[in-house]
This record gives sequence, C-alpha cells and structure tokens, in this order.
Amino acid sequence: MVSEHVAGSLKYLNSEAALASLDQDIYWPKWDSPWWHMLLLHEMGETHSIPAAAAEALATHLTNSPSTEFTSGEDCHCHCALGNIYQMLMARGVDVDGRMPWMRDWFLRYQMADGGLNCDPDAYHVEGECPSSMVATISTFESVLLYTDRPWTAEEIQFLDRAAEFLQRRELWQGSPTVQNAEEREQAKAWLNLSFPRFYLYDVLRGLHALLVWADKRQVRLERKKFAKVLDHLGRGVGIGRQAYAGVGTRVPLGEGKFQREQESVFPLLHAVSQNGPSPHLENQWRKCQELAALWLR
Repeated sequence: MVSEHVAGSLKYLNSEAALASLDQDIYWPKWDSPWWHMLLLHEMGETHSIPAAAAEALATHLTNSPSTEFTSGEDCHCHCALGNIYQMLMARGVDVDGRMPWMRDWFLRYQMADGGLNCDPDAYHVEGECPSSMVATISTFESVLLYTDRPWTAEEIQFLDRAAEFLQRRELWQGSPTVQNAEEREQAKAWLNLSFPRFYLYDVLRGLHALLVWADKRQVRLERKKFAKVLDHLGRGVGIGRQAYAGVGTRVPLGEGKFQREQESVFPLLHAVSQNGPSPHLENQWRKCQELAALWLR
C-alpha cells in the first residue's frame, strides 16, 4: 500500500493543482501542501522521485519572494523549516547555494552564543541567558553537515563544532534550562518518543545521528556516558511512538493575505508511514548510529 501512496503523492506533485498551491503559498496549509509531500518523500529516501517541475517551482518561489513562514523580512526566524527545505532541494539537485546563497549564510548568522538557534525573534534580545531551541538547531546543523560538497570554510567549521557542543551539553534529550524558553522543557518529555516523519521536528534518534555523523567527519571521539540515557532507551527498540504533526492545526490561505484556522490535514502517504510501531526508516537510521557509535563513542 505504501508504494501506491507514493505514486499518489507523485501524481499530485505532477499536477496543476500542486503548482497552483505553490503559487498561492509555498508553506501553508499544514500538512498537505506540496512541500510537505516533497519533504516526506525526501525523508523516505525517495528524493530522486520528486518531480523536477515541482521542486523547481518551490525553488523559484522561494528565490523570488520568500514565504514569510521561512523568512520574516527584518529577521528570518523559521530556521527549522528553512533547514529542511534546504536539505530537500539540495538532495534533489537544485543549486541552492548558487541561487539562494543567503540561506547558508543565514544559518551561520543566527547561531546563538551557546551554539544553538531559535525561531522566536524575541530570543535574540534576551539578556542574561541563551534560550536556544533544539528544533531550530537540528535541521540547520544537518544542512551544513550533510550538504557541503567542498571543504568547509573556517566559519562553517566553527558553526558545526559549536552546534555539536550544544547537542552534547543537552545530552540529546534535555530541554532549555532558560526562563524565556521554559516551554521546551515540557516539549522535551516527548523527545525519547520517536516520530516519522519528523519534518522539521526533533527526537533523540535524529539528534544522535547528526552528532555521530559530525564526530565521524571531524574525527572526534565522544564520551559514551553522556548519552547513556538515550542509548539505553534506543537499545530497547526503535519505532514510531508519536505523530509530530498531530494536533498542531493549520492555517488555510484564502488569498489577499487572509487565512482561516482549521484542523490539520494529512495525505494518504503521510498517514500510511506514520502509524505507531516499527518503521524501516527509523530502524535504518538506528543501524547507522550503531555503526558510528562503535567507532566514535568511548
């Protein structure tokens, strides 16, 4: 059934309806506009199947008039979504760095003093604490880490090393200790509960994978005891335990800058691959983590 639903999403992405949706708004509605279909296919390892016309339409709209959900004019504070769209387009063969060079610069510019980022613009004006967000950090870290086909610049190395230190200090599962981002401590209770797809959200397996890839690329050994809680939990078995999109709601664009708030919608492929239980995609990522952990955890 999954293959049938993949075909259904590809058919939709090849349609005039998908292009019309991108013309109206490249982000909304969650979770059923074209870019969510593309992002799910990417997470499933089917990036090559994404119709070139759909990927190009998304890239063109983002190049010409960035959605306010990705950029907000004075400041861009949707780092989490931007990081994921960067990864998907790069994997599909779009020259993101050539056409949208501001994106990679953006990640580096908005790294906070503790190595993380935050999608809340107010976080950058807080004094006396550094309210970074795991969700805002993970996809930007992955973008520079996984999608650089040349030697990193000194600035990129600094960005990656600081982000890796941030993940280690949080031991992959801890929420922000700050007052401004206190709500993340409540969100962190769900991070041991894996999800697929993640879209731009976070769980401990995603964080572990990114950190171990960094260790491998930078030839750095990590202290196993720092991640004992996460490793013990994952060692008991990985699988889908929550749907990252459930209960979030969405805005539906009505045109002329107007929106209507509605319950989130899902599409058949998303429903099919996100049910609680075993997930070949999570199991594959866990195997890769085990291979890297044998090399870089001491």
